Amino acid sequence: MSSPHSPLRIGLIGAGWVTQHHLAGWARLAGRATVAAIADPSAERREARARDFAIPRHFATAREMFEAGGLDAVDIAAPRAVHAELVRLAADHGLPILCQKPLAPTLAEAQALVAEVEGRVRLMVHENWRFRAYYREAAAWLRAGMIGRPFAARLSVVTSGTLPDAGGRFPALERQPFMRDETRMLVAEVLIHHLDTLRWLLGPLRVTACALGRTCADLAGEDTALIQLAGADGLAVQVFATFAAHGAPPAAADHLEILGPSGAIRLANGDLTMTGRETRAVAYDLDATYSESYAATIAHFVDRLADGAPFETGPADNLETLRLVEACYRLAGREDAR
Repeated sequence: MSSPHSPLRIGLIGAGWVTQHHLAGWARLAGRATVAAIADPSAERREARARDFAIPRHFATAREMFEAGGLDAVDIAAPRAVHAELVRLAADHGLPILCQKPLAPTLAEAQALVAEVEGRVRLMVHENWRFRAYYREAAAWLRAGMIGRPFAARLSVVTSGTLPDAGGRFPALERQPFMRDETRMLVAEVLIHHLDTLRWLLGPLRVTACALGRTCADLAGEDTALIQLAGADGLAVQVFATFAAHGAPPAAADHLEILGPSGAIRLANGDLTMTGRETRAVAYDLDATYSESYAATIAHFVDRLADGAPFETGPADNLETLRLVEACYRLAGREDAR
C-alpha cells in the first residue's frame, strides 16, 4: 500500500471509449491519486491510453495486473457483462472498487454479487449522471423546498442516433459500437442514468407501466421507451426516450420538468431554471458538465476512501436503480432479455 501522504495507486480495467473520461477525471486528482496501471485485451487500445495518459504499466488482463501488485484501488470500466467477475477478482485481492454501472446485467446477478463481496471490500458504483452540476443544483433547490413537494415530473431524451446519417452510419453506434449487440439497450445502458437521477432527486419510485420499441434493424435491443413511474403522495413521473427521431440532433441532451405547488424546475439543453415563488436561471456548458461529472464521481470515491464515510452510490443504492430497470423490462414483456 502507498503511504498515508502519497497518491493512491489506481488500476484501471478497460481502455474503451468511456475511459478517456475516467482518465481525465483521475488526472484532476494529481497529488491525491494516480493511475498506475491499465488492463485491456486490446494491445492497441491499452498502449494508446498508457501513452496518452502517462500510465507506466499496461497488461492484457486484470488478473495479470493484480498479480503484479502495487495498487491501492481499482476502477472498472470494462463492458457490463464482465463487471461481476472483475469485482470478485478485485475483492479477492482486497482492493477498494469503483465499478461502472451497472454492477451486473440483471438485478438477480447484482444482488448475488453484492451479497458475496459485502463486508470484504469497499465498493462504489460509478453512476456519474447525478454528479452533473445542473442536477446537483436542482437537487439543492429541491432539498431547500423552493418549489414545495413535487407532484409531477417529466424527463425526455430525444435523438437521431439510430437513424442512418448521409453516409449510412448510425451516430449512436459509431460512438459506442457495443450498443449494437445489447439486447437490453436503451433502458439498461442509457436510461438507467436517468432513473437513478430521478429517484435521487424525487425519492423512492416504482415503475407502473413501460413500453419498449425498436426501429433500427441494426440493433438487438430497444431504441425507444416510454416509462411511467409513481412516487410518494401521488407523485407522477414520465420518462420518454427515443434514438430514432428525425430532425433531432444525434447527441442526447436531457429535458426535465419538475412541478411543485410553489414553482417549477426546468432543464433544457443545459439551461436550468426555476420559476414560481423564486426565479433563478443558470446556464451550463453541456460538454464541460459531462466531462466534469466523471471527475466529480471519482473525487467522491477518493474522498470517501479517505474519510470512511458511505458512498453516495454504494451497492444498496444502485440495487434500487436496478430494480427500476428490471421492472421496465418485466412490464414491457422483455424480462428474458439480458
